[in-house]
Amino acid sequence: MPAVPEGFDEAYRLQQARYPAAEPGWQPVHTVYVPADRFSARTAAEWGVQALSLVKAHLAGPEELTEVFGVPGALASVVHDKVLRKLSTEPVEDLRVDFEDGYGSHPDAVEDEHVEQAVEAITSMHAMGTLPRRWGPRVKSFADGDPSRSVRTLRGFVAGVVARAGELPGGFTVTFPKVLMEAYLGQFAAVLEELEGELGTRLRFEMQVEAPQTLPFLRGDLNESLGGRLVAAHFGVFDYTAAIGLPPHEQRLDHPACDHARHVMQTAFAGTGVELSDGSLAASPASDGAADVHGLWRRHAELVRHSLRHGFYQGWDMHPSHLVSRYATVYAFHLARYDAYRERVRAWEERRSAGGGVMDEPATIRTLAAALRRADAALP
Repeated sequence: MPAVPEGFDEAYRLQQARYPAAEPGWQPVHTVYVPADRFSARTAAEWGVQALSLVKAHLAGPEELTEVFGVPGALASVVHDKVLRKLSTEPVEDLRVDFEDGYGSHPDAVEDEHVEQAVEAITSMHAMGTLPRRWGPRVKSFADGDPSRSVRTLRGFVAGVVARAGELPGGFTVTFPKVLMEAYLGQFAAVLEELEGELGTRLRFEMQVEAPQTLPFLRGDLNESLGGRLVAAHFGVFDYTAAIGLPPHEQRLDHPACDHARHVMQTAFAGTGVELSDGSLAASPASDGAADVHGLWRRHAELVRHSLRHGFYQGWDMHPSHLVSRYATVYAFHLARYDAYRERVRAWEERRSAGGGVMDEPATIRTLAAALRRADAALP
């Protein structure tokens, strides 16, 4: 029997730690972010009410769903019902209270006041059972040259929630934007570690990939170097496309330059368990008229489908209207092939042909099974 090569055990241990190859579980289909000065305990519910109002006015039945989103007639009724149910029960899955670009710069005393208001709103939502499954703040970037403001907001937010609620409710995630230097990640992780010691609770964060300078230091062992605190990477379309010099009318999620950045993210984090999220559409309906609302929904749906086809199952929503096109597109995407995928997996397990001239490889079967699990987690 050949001897085990020297160093194999350590390499294999690192492989298992770095690439756990965990099965996909629940991941929010979107992140909604709201400027801190406009955030309240009613925000998530109000988004749901506004989205439902748009559905009732401009998407009354399955036929309209087919017309606007191209959902096949056989699926349209199911998708329409699921969208209505989702908007009525859980319109927002992941919520960020934004203290960065959407919020702007304010005097310290003003931002401190908005932190306190956000803490009160979050703890009220927690007490009422309306806090989304994922939630947290987006703090300012260290790249802005003032890390103290970012840390001050984070500390006040987290400590305030713990003090009021007696705990940090589950699902907490803080977003760290504009990571132009790898050193900023280590510095931010150190801030979280210090807060963990003070509060006795584990803190995790997600980074935003918003600049070409960020791509070179994305790699499989990045999370390892951060103490396992990095849980997600979110693409920032507008900062990224501006940074590489694209003209304003080409700042869009389906630009080939954005495809490249997303593929780098996928390559770097494949198998690590770090979740990936796409960016957003910075547009809302120009009016309440059907033509404008439908036009906005069609464009947003195109971008959501583009993300889904590229393996990005989460994105950022910036307006209540986006909830409608997000859920309709995601549900139709998962349901369109669900039965066919399930039959192919069943046929493989029973060692028979699924038909259609398809010869599935084990890797394909794993992908099919993962798609089914992802659909089960996403569908209401």
